[in-house]
Amino acid sequence: MKVPLSWLREYVDLPAATAHEVADRLTMAGLKLEAITSYGHDVKNVVVGEVLEIEELSGFKKPIRHCKVEVGEATPREIVCGATNFVVGDRVPVVLPGGVLPGGFEVGARKTYGRMSEGMICSERELGLGDDHNGIMVLPAGTPIGTDVVELLGLRDDVIELEITPDIGYALSVRGVAREVATAFGVAFRDPADVEVPAETEPSWPASIGDPTACDRFVLREVRGFDPAAQSPLWMRVRLSRAGMRPVSLAVDITNYLMLELGQPLHAFDRSKLTGEIVVRRAREGERLETLDHVVRELDPDDILITDQSGPISMAGTMGGLETEISDGSTDIVIEAAHFSATGISRESRRHGLVSEASKRFERGVDRELPLVASWRAVRMLAELGGATVQPGVTHAEVDVTPARIAIPAGHPSAVAGVPYSKEVVVGRLEQVGCLVADGDDPAVRQGGVDPTGVVTGGELAARLAVTGPDMITVTPPSWRPDLTDPNDLAEEVIRLEGYDRLPSVLPGAPAGAGLTEGQRLRRRVGRALAEGGYVEVLSYPFIGADDFDRLQLPADDARRRAMRLANPLSEDEPLMRTTLLPGLLKTLVRNAGRGFGDVALFETGAVYRPRENAPAAAPVLGVARRPTEEELASIEAALPDQPLRVAVVLAGEFERSGWWGSGRQASWADAVQAARLVAAESRIELSISADQHEPWHPGRCAALYVGDTLVGHAGELHPRVIEAYGLPPRTAAMELELSRLESGMPGPAQAPPVSPYPVATQDVALIVPDFTPVADVEAALRDGAGELLESVRLFDVYAGEQVGEGNKSLAYTMRFRAADRTLTVEETTAARDAAVAMAADRVGAQLRGA
Repeated sequence: MKVPLSWLREYVDLPAATAHEVADRLTMAGLKLEAITSYGHDVKNVVVGEVLEIEELSGFKKPIRHCKVEVGEATPREIVCGATNFVVGDRVPVVLPGGVLPGGFEVGARKTYGRMSEGMICSERELGLGDDHNGIMVLPAGTPIGTDVVELLGLRDDVIELEITPDIGYALSVRGVAREVATAFGVAFRDPADVEVPAETEPSWPASIGDPTACDRFVLREVRGFDPAAQSPLWMRVRLSRAGMRPVSLAVDITNYLMLELGQPLHAFDRSKLTGEIVVRRAREGERLETLDHVVRELDPDDILITDQSGPISMAGTMGGLETEISDGSTDIVIEAAHFSATGISRESRRHGLVSEASKRFERGVDRELPLVASWRAVRMLAELGGATVQPGVTHAEVDVTPARIAIPAGHPSAVAGVPYSKEVVVGRLEQVGCLVADGDDPAVRQGGVDPTGVVTGGELAARLAVTGPDMITVTPPSWRPDLTDPNDLAEEVIRLEGYDRLPSVLPGAPAGAGLTEGQRLRRRVGRALAEGGYVEVLSYPFIGADDFDRLQLPADDARRRAMRLANPLSEDEPLMRTTLLPGLLKTLVRNAGRGFGDVALFETGAVYRPRENAPAAAPVLGVARRPTEEELASIEAALPDQPLRVAVVLAGEFERSGWWGSGRQASWADAVQAARLVAAESRIELSISADQHEPWHPGRCAALYVGDTLVGHAGELHPRVIEAYGLPPRTAAMELELSRLESGMPGPAQAPPVSPYPVATQDVALIVPDFTPVADVEAALRDGAGELLESVRLFDVYAGEQVGEGNKSLAYTMRFRAADRTLTVEETTAARDAAVAMAADRVGAQLRGA
């Protein structure tokens, strides 16, 4: 909504406030500022001139005229002009040499077309008054010569542009914004709708309301003898242009002007094109209407129409019909003003993709009391400016509507804001926005119900009475505020007018025992650990397609192929909820590799969706009139899939970068396994790792990850077919692990281990084992055999060659021993080492190398 400051000042006694000060006050009151545009402040030395002589110059491709113009100086000015729409004797705006036009365009004296031109005769666009550049702007006869055009036309103005949210439709008018400005500055407000309308009982054009759910007030007034050639006055064209609307013709401009000023859309019908009684009703099956934009529209039975005996003549509140529009020859006009259903107009507008200035206002709620006033002002302006005669009588069809009344405790705004407001402040602020406030304790409030006489109450207010006290008030919102329907709406009005800046910024105290859960802390620790390990977190859409299962080489009976299908997928290529994190990560890896980032290590934490066995095909759709029963909630729960939390990584290229320090190291399956160890370490759980075959991993380079006997994930190098299907870099590795299972197996709170003050004793041991023996099994045997003196065991070398025999490998470990109460002797550490070697020999057939 664009509001010229000069227009606001007509209805508000503003002090010497700038547009920025007004905008600041409106922002503090809760309206959103979009922009402030200044007009005419740089314009100077533009005066009214009278054309004395016109000489047509020949020999040029376009018409060129040399004019003598009287501008109130000692001698007339000579000006060369290319426009032909003015004649001798016309008064025109002239910018003299040294003058400046909007945008900083300076005008000087210069020789052109062989003649001296001392200035410029201006069009409306050159003066910043609109887009009309078809000819010179001709001023009314009798305009004083030499008058400053800036003052004459009101060129200097500031326009405040506001973004109007759906809940404050009243601000889509100068009237609504002016009321907010008056409240913000604490000054008087003159309501443009406060006019005396004559009491008339005779109908104008016959009309009725056929569907009370579509319209509850419909008003028609009539004028005759309108002059179609009458021009809109300059002040009206300027205001329309400043407010963002293009002037069209006097009749149309009047309806648009009043819509901007009052917020009430109006429509003008050509009386000669109407046939029979006008009825407001819903559309019928098969009806069509050609609207003013020359589009023939198929009408929906839910559309709201204005009809006569010929059928639909207008889409109510949205756009008129072409057959009954006023034309250049229309002399008899019927003005229509109505109050339509806000939801009905909103659905109609969206259904047809037809958003108009009228529909924007109707769908946000229009003042129900405006149609009589707005239509009267429209016919009076048609008479005053267009020479029409106002016909006596008015058609006024209406449906009785009981005004809403809201009963609340006077302390309710204080309870909402946490700031004490006295009853006088609450009542005063509500009256400022136009509410009628009466004392009263309505029993419907205590019951948390709705009074059939129209008192709207909130069920929670009865509980608040213990806090706010029983001092009740009953509030009747004004007709221009249909958004005030709830006690909290009234509380918001009090709070915003008192000032959001007065609300204290106080953080609530954290109750004892609250904070992050252990699962939330685990997820944060896992993310930090992987980030510190060189991985970058990504967030993928949780949607996949059936072709992802094929590219992952999943068998036909794999449980991961059972996926939940979306009812309304964003993309038909990805209609399923993911059952694994890998597709999203692999696609992200491909995107990065395709853009030149070949060394990539990514991770993601998120839920996967695994349908349960024998689950219902779909969850029941419940209504909103009541709370679901326990059985209904159980049926919804049964239809939901399991949603375990997982973490996955993918990596390709160099994991350790090469540089001046030497060659780097390519990412491998071992890095994927190490990522799983990092995750497990954050949950204080020891992973057991063994070889496995599991799609989409390479059958010879895949590790199964266990916690005890529970499988929690897999890691390794991806299968070559998967790499080819996705277009991944060679030897891409990945890991996927179920965090939910790790979380359920986490030990209790970590206990700080006792620190021994005695020195550590180190023993190295090299064992020869068959090359298919898992390293984890050898390490587990060493731990079990060494006993409680063992502090740690670390693999530091793996060797395969002639010295250990074909089919074997050598594993070298460093074993650290320490006692809590003494310094260990050589005999004790040697005995513990030997026991560990013996256990490894018994379990995995290990032999001590060199023995």
